[in-house]
Amino acid sequence: MKRLGLLVPSSNVVLEPLFKTVKTDVTIHVSRLGVLDVKLDTTSRAQFELESQLSAAKLLCDANVEAIVWGGTSASWLGIEHDINFVEKMRHLTGVPIGSCVLEINRQLGVLGAKRLGIVSPYTTDVADQINNNYECMGFSIVASAHDGGDLSNDFANIPQHVIADMIQTVAAAKPDAIVLMCTNLAGAALAKSLQDEVGCPIIDSAAATLMAFNFL
Repeated sequence: MKRLGLLVPSSNVVLEPLFKTVKTDVTIHVSRLGVLDVKLDTTSRAQFELESQLSAAKLLCDANVEAIVWGGTSASWLGIEHDINFVEKMRHLTGVPIGSCVLEINRQLGVLGAKRLGIVSPYTTDVADQINNNYECMGFSIVASAHDGGDLSNDFANIPQHVIADMIQTVAAAKPDAIVLMCTNLAGAALAKSLQDEVGCPIIDSAAATLMAFNFL
């Protein structure tokens, strides 16, 4: 049976249960990177320091995994270069295929040809604005965004389904080409499936995209 390695933020409680419902023909092996909050200050950013991320990911190779994916959306506010550097360095260090959630989200947007985006997140206004700015710098137009205003990762997983659905419907009113649920600790995968037809555009859930990333390594 194929072994896959998943690097997750330490406070994430969404990815592993979702993986078990989707990937039944493989075994998943998890390493955790210490992440408790999402802010733009120096202390919070330091949680995603590249060397720490590489060290946590390299531990997965002790289990002889065949591929590794970073299951966090930090590159959405830190900048896409963060995940590009992580992938390149990990490939050099380990020789195994490496991917990331945000790179997979962007791949899917490219396949869809989506340029006008709606973004839903659990984050504070400044983090949400930084994500929007980064995507606009990549050539996208953010036609609508909605965010819940939190900064503690443990709280993200407890956001009620009706709140997530309301945020999806709010950004859908702007008729984007696609909607991105930007956070792997946001329990949005089921809603992304069930609301897609109703809102009239594809909905890319970060946690689901993380699992999809393994298919393209």
